Amino acid sequence: MSKIVITGASGQYGRSLTDKLIALGRARDLVLITRAPSKLADRTAQGCEVRYGDFDKPETLAKAVRGAERMLLISGTRVGARVEQHKAAIAAAAAEGVRHIAYTSFIGIDDPANPAEVRHDHIETEKLIRASGMAWTMLRDAHYADAMILMAGPGVMQSGQWVSNAGAGREAMVWREDCVACALAVLTGEGHEGQVYNITGPELQTFADVTAIMSDVTGLPLSYVPVDDGGQYAIFDAMGIPRRPVDDQYVGGIPWNSDDMVTFGQAIREGFLEVCSNDVAHLTGRPARSVRQMIEENAEMLRAAAAQVSAK
Repeated sequence: MSKIVITGASGQYGRSLTDKLIALGRARDLVLITRAPSKLADRTAQGCEVRYGDFDKPETLAKAVRGAERMLLISGTRVGARVEQHKAAIAAAAAEGVRHIAYTSFIGIDDPANPAEVRHDHIETEKLIRASGMAWTMLRDAHYADAMILMAGPGVMQSGQWVSNAGAGREAMVWREDCVACALAVLTGEGHEGQVYNITGPELQTFADVTAIMSDVTGLPLSYVPVDDGGQYAIFDAMGIPRRPVDDQYVGGIPWNSDDMVTFGQAIREGFLEVCSNDVAHLTGRPARSVRQMIEENAEMLRAAAAQVSAK
């Protein structure tokens, strides 16, 4: 079996993918790269090879990827600073003979008018990968439903409002686990070279639609409140969320920065993320899971968040 190298292997996406590969009996084929190897001590015990590698220290990456045939480049978390980081990882992989690289990209990035700040990082990384000489697969993930339902959802339940600058724009939010399942299929299968997959949920919805589903499932009154970009910034500023990214910083359980989130909302509002595909089913053999299912499976948590306010 060929070796598979995974960058950012200590993050949520990397951990979930590693679990799935270990379940397939591939532990000894895995090379897991992290800037904090101590976080992956459990993986060493499971038979994986853990190597130190830091996107910000290019000299560490050649040794980290050596001997692997396939690589999953999980995009870094520092929005606006990722191109140089990814460039170092791609160069190391190409120099060390990695044959096939898959990358966790993002939907809707082909249009240069797309205002989402993440667009630049992803489109420039894709260009570097295409020019690298390696075979490639682009996994263009939609907005994670997890981020909205599990991370932002409790705040919505506590305030009774979903406030967003996304307007009436539609997107097909996807479960992170479905994105991981698609990556698994690409890394363990054949015939994916040169393919761009749009990894989306099963239907296009507005945030008003999602708010209504949350209300219906939890039985609690919720309203959707559209605001302009300035209003959205003001909300995030009041929460103490930084405008620019700060590594490993969470505010109220949210790891994002407001420049990223506000331009995200603008891109949704202006229709740049209105993408819905059948690629999850194509890659995994089962349909993408819905936002409603995620809400239903986490209804107790959402009701509990609302109850915390009532108890005060």
